[in-house]
Amino acid sequence: MSPEGLRARYDQATAALDPPFAIVDLAAFDANAAALVTRAGGKPIRVASKSVRCAALLRRVLDRPGWHGVLAYTLAEAVWLVRTGVTDDAVVGYPTADRAALAELAGDDALAGAITLMVDSTEQLDLVDSVVAPTARPALRVCLDLDASWRPAGRLHVGVRRSPLHAPDRVGTLAAQVTARRGFRLVGLMGYEAQVAGLGDRPPGRPVRGALIRAMQRRSLADVVRRRGAAVAAARTRAELEFVNGGGTGSVAATAADPAVTELTAGSGLYGPLLFDAYRAWRPQPAALFALPVTRRPGPGFVTVLGGGWIASGPAGVERLPRPVLPAGLKLLGAEGAGEVQTPLTGPAADTLAVGDRVWFRHAKAGELAEHVNELYLVGAGEPVPTYRGEGYAFL
Repeated sequence: MSPEGLRARYDQATAALDPPFAIVDLAAFDANAAALVTRAGGKPIRVASKSVRCAALLRRVLDRPGWHGVLAYTLAEAVWLVRTGVTDDAVVGYPTADRAALAELAGDDALAGAITLMVDSTEQLDLVDSVVAPTARPALRVCLDLDASWRPAGRLHVGVRRSPLHAPDRVGTLAAQVTARRGFRLVGLMGYEAQVAGLGDRPPGRPVRGALIRAMQRRSLADVVRRRGAAVAAARTRAELEFVNGGGTGSVAATAADPAVTELTAGSGLYGPLLFDAYRAWRPQPAALFALPVTRRPGPGFVTVLGGGWIASGPAGVERLPRPVLPAGLKLLGAEGAGEVQTPLTGPAADTLAVGDRVWFRHAKAGELAEHVNELYLVGAGEPVPTYRGEGYAFL
């Protein structure tokens, strides 16, 4: 659909709403979910809840073939998702130090059977034991977090700094320590190759950088496949693993080809945020947008909208700013960017807008959009659904 057609569709669907508000276009959301399943090549996809942050939309994608289970971002969130029936299989993607949530997990057999904790050291096991002794709780499910960054030479580190478990033999050592301790059960291994899954290989206007990123990703992925396979083999000398998780939206097809991986993770691709415009292999359809009202006309060629400073996490830079997309022909001002309470815009479309008109933006990332609104209006269903924030929860 043309930009003009999309703008008319969204304006008509939300005519009764006063901005600011956010929407999810269900046609694009469902198309993205289906495309990810196709790219997964028959392996199930675990939905990354941090990239959705809306229980109704998590349920929607989990009702689709090819999707199963949640990769949660905090233990408290995982507990809530299980208690409310969103999922009966939640892996917490990051180690937890939430003592209250650990006590709740250890005090409920059903939760303990549905939630898997992420660990990369015995310190995290010690913390769990300090909250509830192993003799006073059911055995808690544990997943080991392999560091999937690339270290081609010396101190050179390509990727994110997550787990200390880089070498497969360290995974084997921790697997032995987990299985030797009462109160824990080793069930999985995760290796997230962020430098492949989370880094666009076609940065706009930077072809040389894109070529360098692609070369790095080819070599890095070969290293990850080798080490992940060896780490899985080392862990399986100590326990029968139920799952081996890997990948993200940007690497679903590539990670699915790894024979050691039994399931993928994806989430951002459902909403199709701006950062994924920089990927060659697959670009999701933009499904999540937010609307802001024009409140001023400072002069010819300029309009100002209310709010707009919905900045994405990560390294500070213009690529983390939201972008006006409808009507086409608007852009942020370099000297002001996206403001806390107002955002000036310029461009050919500015003089076509009147006070009260809407400007539609895309967020740079996915689920972070939901932290700014209580509801997501579903275009295609004609109804709003609450975000985590709208249900009264701010897990992180």
